[in-house]
Amino acid sequence: MEFTYLDNAATTPMAKEVVDVISEQMANNFGNASATNYFGRQARKVLDESRHTIAKSINAKDSEIVFTSGGTESDNTAVIETALSRQNLGKHIITTAIEHEAILKPMKYLESLGFNITYLMPNERGEVTVDQVKNALTDDTILVSIMYGNNEVGSRNPIKEIGELLQDHQAFFHTDAVQAYGQETIDVKDQHIDLLSTSAHKINGPKFIGFLYINDKIQIPSFIKGGDQETKRRAGTENVPAIAGFAKAVELITPEEKTARRDRYFGFKQHIQTILKDNNIKFEVNGPKDINALNHVFNLYLPGVDRGVLLTRLDLEYFAVSGGSACTAGSLEPSHVLVAMYGKDSPKINDSIRISFGKDNTDEEIVNFSNKLVSIVKDLTN
Repeated sequence: MEFTYLDNAATTPMAKEVVDVISEQMANNFGNASATNYFGRQARKVLDESRHTIAKSINAKDSEIVFTSGGTESDNTAVIETALSRQNLGKHIITTAIEHEAILKPMKYLESLGFNITYLMPNERGEVTVDQVKNALTDDTILVSIMYGNNEVGSRNPIKEIGELLQDHQAFFHTDAVQAYGQETIDVKDQHIDLLSTSAHKINGPKFIGFLYINDKIQIPSFIKGGDQETKRRAGTENVPAIAGFAKAVELITPEEKTARRDRYFGFKQHIQTILKDNNIKFEVNGPKDINALNHVFNLYLPGVDRGVLLTRLDLEYFAVSGGSACTAGSLEPSHVLVAMYGKDSPKINDSIRISFGKDNTDEEIVNFSNKLVSIVKDLTN
């Protein structure tokens, strides 16, 4: 029996077209993109073309795309280097309590250096508001880092409105778009975003490659010290095969495909809920219930059903889902996202699972999963 993969928020399988591009580049284009010889020029050509494809996807200039090892490095660079390079202007930063650990841990590090961090609390949809940001702003605020969409409950934040709010303020505006990139239509100019983080493995691209968008109007130091690659903004020889694969993954997600996926994923959510209701299974949706969400993420509260037991039972039945962020899966700590949304004493903390859809999931898989979920929940609650 084959596994049904429903953990796409953790990572996605590489698309065949992406694998083909990477394999071709690894076999035939081994040059160093910084070298001036023929082989270097060939690598540079692929690098430049890939950068253009990716820049166009968010309405950025080619010069504003800095390739990194992924979302964590991009987030760390945006937060730490902005703070350290601008501390003469103030030491106040605004973020949210439901950010990824790649943001929250750098914030804790900066607190140890004397920075003052304001953590905005979300509503029960998992969202923060423009007014919260406005009320938290001070003359000393140098950075506002608000995630585009949440990786555990699929909530979206009012990025454009926050960007507009900060137009006349000194604070740089960063958004972690690791989960949103490839799902949402992002326009960094229209949304007034200064810094934006992504990761290729969330959109059927390779692992260990991402980019940090840095608006040409601002400058922050390189986080990785060494050579002068990426116009002195990120040291280290560029991984041309992975970058080419990243660009191919971006090309595959056309605007039409993006819309189709959103609608299909929302339909998957509705289908699961219908089957649960038809079988008298008690449940609640954590986060947004309407289509205005990252629809590939679906967080379900199943009262009285221990998360760990349910995940194990589903795994034994060949269904891969998760209890939350894969980056903290080995931790015994409860989901900080659900704690922020509902409080540390809420039963939702221990009785919720995250289902996340991908481009290869089918209606048949969703029906089979839903029926197996019903069977296991009934077994565990009777």
